[in-house]
Amino acid sequence: VEDSDFEVPESLKGVLRECQKRGFLWLKTLKWNGFGGILADDMGLGKTLQVIAFLLSEKAEKPSLVVCPASLVYNWESELQRFAPELKVRVVVGTAAERRRILDERESGDILVTSYDLLKRDAEWYQEISFAAEFIDEAQYIKNHLTQAAVSVKQVKADFKAALTGTPIENRLSELWSIFDYLMPGFLYSYPEFHRQIEIPVVQRQDQEAAERLKKMVQPLILRRLKTDVLKDLPDKLEEKVYAKLEGEQRSLYDAHVRKLQILLANAMDASDRMRLLAELTRLRQVCCDPALLYENYKGGSAKLDLCVDLVKNAVQGGHKILLFSQFTTMLDRIAERLTAEGIAFYQLYGSTGLEQRTERIAAFQKDDTPVFLISLKAGGTGLNLTAADIVIHYDPWWNQAVQNQATDRSHRIGQKNVVTVYQLIAKGTIEERVVELQERKRNLADRMLEGDLDGSRLTPEELREILQELPPETE
Repeated sequence: VEDSDFEVPESLKGVLRECQKRGFLWLKTLKWNGFGGILADDMGLGKTLQVIAFLLSEKAEKPSLVVCPASLVYNWESELQRFAPELKVRVVVGTAAERRRILDERESGDILVTSYDLLKRDAEWYQEISFAAEFIDEAQYIKNHLTQAAVSVKQVKADFKAALTGTPIENRLSELWSIFDYLMPGFLYSYPEFHRQIEIPVVQRQDQEAAERLKKMVQPLILRRLKTDVLKDLPDKLEEKVYAKLEGEQRSLYDAHVRKLQILLANAMDASDRMRLLAELTRLRQVCCDPALLYENYKGGSAKLDLCVDLVKNAVQGGHKILLFSQFTTMLDRIAERLTAEGIAFYQLYGSTGLEQRTERIAAFQKDDTPVFLISLKAGGTGLNLTAADIVIHYDPWWNQAVQNQATDRSHRIGQKNVVTVYQLIAKGTIEERVVELQERKRNLADRMLEGDLDGSRLTPEELREILQELPPETE
């Protein structure tokens, strides 16, 4: 890799950090030598950006394919559009007929993005296509080589294959074999042979010779950097926006609330109208979080909740501790239900939590192995020292940036020895995205937008119209 003379794409030279440039060169070197590999960097080190740099540099005459969990499909689309706008991205989602049409209309050099679940259904169609490259994100999805997800990604024909995962081995060596069976079938033998020669000796007999043999075979083909390895190359706080796209019933409900807000805005704005408008604005935000916050019998799912749970699972598997903030305590309760179902331990801290319990839970989180702390934004703004956490997730954008930063600083403060990664979850194509954009264009909006008590007296109708103007209801 050190001797390679591959050029980082011009548009990304000032964007990539040194460790990301090395990852890019490693991917290029693998391809040049006819290998595949696992980019196994820690969360927050920019695996997606390194892949985008690779795709941008290739100028391929065939399409390339990215396969990822459903919750990350639109995040890949957003990141590709942001860092490589010259590449054409096609998100292969929708009905079977729509997915077939998207595949049929592909052009050379396109980047196709789909989910593991949809690839399973469309496996036969993908076998008709020859790809320049195939990348599988969160490759632990294929850790069981007998599943349909594993079979379908391995059936895709591509000149170069790579896998992205912070946890290439979660429980068993067979998981590593399955990923290599996707990358380079036969490199780690057939599974029965791998089981006999390596897995049984290493696991059952602690055979150091077999373990060393496996390490020598795979080490050049796995790039694994922890944040602690590249501290000099990183700021002490990494911030990343992660997007979820509302679909189906959740999108329909969102569009209905947008229409209601637009009707309210069209009328005269006296004091009572303003209160109704602010209440409706809060409902709109809750629909972005999870419509179940508003509708008792809602069963349509939440794109953002799915994204959040996947993010937490990956962080926990990578050995991280997480602070997860939301303005809505009912949303934290919904997240708690999902974490319980996943077998992930957590603490909760709300405004209603008593002082004694508050103190006990903070002290316990700092010392024990509980990986997640769910905190309401009002309860977590000040007076907490939670430096055991190195990941902060803001579930819903808090539109006063200072309040959100105060919450982040529960972890990012004196005593923190690790780089802190901050994820802001945003519902794509909604008011959340527009307000974040407006924040950047118009800093003082953050100081006047929906304070903790939803006091919107200083929020003008013109500003609300500006936010909502860009949000025409989407037709399914």
